[in-house]
Amino acid sequence: MKLTLQKSSVNSKSKIQITGSKSESNRLLLLQALYSNIKIKNLSNSDDSNVMQQALQTSTNVIDVHHAGTAMRFLTAFFATQNGREVTLTGSSRMKERPIQVLVEALNSLGSDITYLETTGCPPLKIKGRVLTKNKVTLKANVSSQYISALLLIAPKLENGLELTLEGEITSVPYIKMTLDLLNQIGVETVFDDDFIKVKPLNKELKAHSLIVESDWSSASYYYSIVALSEIGTEITLSAYKESSLQGDSALVNIYKQFGVETTFLNNTITFKKNSKNTNAIKLDLNNSPDIAQTIAVTCLGLGIKCHLTGLHTLKIKETDRLLALKNEIEKLGGKISVTNDSLSLEESIFLKSDCEIATYNDHRMAMSFAPLALKTSLQIADPMVVSKSYPTFWDDLKSIGFKISK
Repeated sequence: MKLTLQKSSVNSKSKIQITGSKSESNRLLLLQALYSNIKIKNLSNSDDSNVMQQALQTSTNVIDVHHAGTAMRFLTAFFATQNGREVTLTGSSRMKERPIQVLVEALNSLGSDITYLETTGCPPLKIKGRVLTKNKVTLKANVSSQYISALLLIAPKLENGLELTLEGEITSVPYIKMTLDLLNQIGVETVFDDDFIKVKPLNKELKAHSLIVESDWSSASYYYSIVALSEIGTEITLSAYKESSLQGDSALVNIYKQFGVETTFLNNTITFKKNSKNTNAIKLDLNNSPDIAQTIAVTCLGLGIKCHLTGLHTLKIKETDRLLALKNEIEKLGGKISVTNDSLSLEESIFLKSDCEIATYNDHRMAMSFAPLALKTSLQIADPMVVSKSYPTFWDDLKSIGFKISK
């Protein structure tokens, strides 16, 4: 199946409600499994969060997380602490290629019993739950912050808490701070000092907590791209968002100022408006928010401006090798792009080819980041329902603001 996006324009002053953040939801679901007195509002309706929720509630011994990388990492840590329970944690063929050795070695050093069933260093995993009493571990910090967050989320349930020393440059610091902030909200004491994190144990009964998940900033990125690619004066309002967000991708507010887009916060909404045009080259270090790299690169392609993006080393181990995928699809459209292991450079483009079919590589962000180009040219999106991983109503929401989309 594929969708055809005809060249479109946006109904200015459109309003959209965005589902809860997948990142916050999955963290809170794990904490809820550890502490039953936690209630969650505005939970993400993404496939990833549904997979996470089902896995935490099932009593089966084989759990398949499909493409859900966050669920794979968080559940590995969770089941390692479930004394007496034995599970096999598996996923899609791509998931079986994605590295998890850093996390497994850290958990095993704390006393867990995790073994590989196929390829060393990758899922599927055999996990035998134990009581973990060791509390000191050192972890490479430059691979994925999800390994760190996985350990931090189980830390308050460990008998002696956790002392975590990080080696190397820390990737995606805002996601680590998000995890620690959510722990703080339920009463867990934490310290984050340079390359050292300490989480104190919280083994007493937890008082009832009701936590509201902020809407997803990664999903908002596609609307920032849409406004940037639209005429001056175009504006869109999204809810529900906080100016003091826990999410690293809220960096969009400052990043898209470079595209002439200004953001206003009011009553848990954000309104962003195209105020000016920019033809200057964009240069960004996205080490703290790599998930918005595809959106930014495609925005630059649509505007015909140069960009150089760095801090992208984690993109090679996502649902696909996102750097290679971006290169393939941007070149189809006539763009000139080069990539390394942690960066991409896009040259100025004069025109975009029309009616190109964009491959999505089982990656929701490939589908959604290229969709805004329908404001500049007609295109087709292959396997469009891949968006359900994080944003199931994406295509309906685009139609509601004026996009011409057909099967």
